[in-house]
Amino acid sequence: MPKKRAHNLEALARTWRIFLTEPLKRTSGEFSSIVVVLSFAVLIAVGTFLLLLPLASKAGKVTSPVDAFFTATSAVCVTGLVVQDTATHWSLFGQIVLLAMIQLGGLGFMVSATLLVLMLGRRIGLREKLLIGESLGAPKLGGVTGMVKKIAVFTLISEGIGTIIFYMHFSSQHSYDMPLWQALFQSVSAFNNAGFDLFGNFQSLTGRQSDILLLLTTAALVILGGISYMVVADIFIKRRFSNFTLDTKIVLMGSLTLLVFGTAVIFVAEYINPSTLARLSLGDKLLVAFFQSTNARTAGFTAINMAQITPYCLFFILVLMFIGGAAGSTAGGIKVNTFGILMATFFSSLRGKEYAGIYGKEFITQQIYRAIAVVILSLTVIIMVTFILTVTETFDFLAIFFEAVSAFSNTGLSAGITPDLSLGGKLTVIVTMFIGRLGPLFLTLYLLEHQKISTHRYPQESIRIV
Repeated sequence: MPKKRAHNLEALARTWRIFLTEPLKRTSGEFSSIVVVLSFAVLIAVGTFLLLLPLASKAGKVTSPVDAFFTATSAVCVTGLVVQDTATHWSLFGQIVLLAMIQLGGLGFMVSATLLVLMLGRRIGLREKLLIGESLGAPKLGGVTGMVKKIAVFTLISEGIGTIIFYMHFSSQHSYDMPLWQALFQSVSAFNNAGFDLFGNFQSLTGRQSDILLLLTTAALVILGGISYMVVADIFIKRRFSNFTLDTKIVLMGSLTLLVFGTAVIFVAEYINPSTLARLSLGDKLLVAFFQSTNARTAGFTAINMAQITPYCLFFILVLMFIGGAAGSTAGGIKVNTFGILMATFFSSLRGKEYAGIYGKEFITQQIYRAIAVVILSLTVIIMVTFILTVTETFDFLAIFFEAVSAFSNTGLSAGITPDLSLGGKLTVIVTMFIGRLGPLFLTLYLLEHQKISTHRYPQESIRIV
């Protein structure tokens, strides 16, 4: 090849590289966050396509595109809201597709992609490490890739132990056609806080209120998946509460407080309700109340009929759903970390402290601002979705409000209206689940990437509060 022609080709290639990469460099902050959103969108699109195949349904027919889209979004966003019963509508192939989407969605597509890159032997850049660390709640940059590997191992071990326990339990009952598959599905769904089940007829675990092993194992997996690997690792390494990081302390104390308080409220509120707890023994009442309190903040499994609980208990569960689980976990909601920061800031203000904090530590001011931004964004979305659903649906307002919070917090509990939603209602819930899964993360990443260090301060001036 002549030298002049080779030189021209090199110049042309260099021009194209500049043309393709410069826009990304100029918008690196926006691009990195958009990649996360697009990754989830692609996974949902692939899942929808697979669920549309006749092979995916037990009837061997094509499922409604909207129902397939709804189910795929719910699985990837580990929400658990369903318009088609998982056990009776989807074939084994369809259930395998759902399980794969639950697993990828639970770990987070960013973590899954990182693992894939590691397996391909590629290096991870500084920006990718920063984004991964922020999404997982990593305290520092170093060791991010190693932590991702440990998260994968922790996930597989937890789900493996759960599968073994469920399999031994289901096999002993001789009432399951495929006990191993049932055990694996229940374990993965529980650890990833997805709320999907194979018990059939939209009943979840309502027919197994006295099954102590099933309920407690499911609850344990939900808690493990909902407090995040970072917290579990901190507990095993440091072992003493005084040595834990501030993040771990907030997650543990916040989760324990909400779990105990939730159990007590549900137990008292539903104690004499003949449709929920009244007919159960005292021990089963406590067991079901504990199980429901555990799942109300994140998972979506239910041992009582949510459509029959008292309105004030339904509203209380709505608040638990809004809070959700821990940051960097498989859970949804605004996160117990966010709730803990705001509550500690509130009490610090009441005590007249100039700087907010807890356990002898002060919060970083920027994190308080982020927490406020996440809560305001969440409330704004929920209000808008509730308004839209009141227009498109004819159900009771509390049931609609409950559905909106459940979808946004990716909890999956429903007051029984999900299968009967209109087309507009289903599409609204689909968008809500997607925003609920990625909105807080996207906002946090955006604020982190665009955070600026102030070089000057403006004069202060007082504002009237009351």
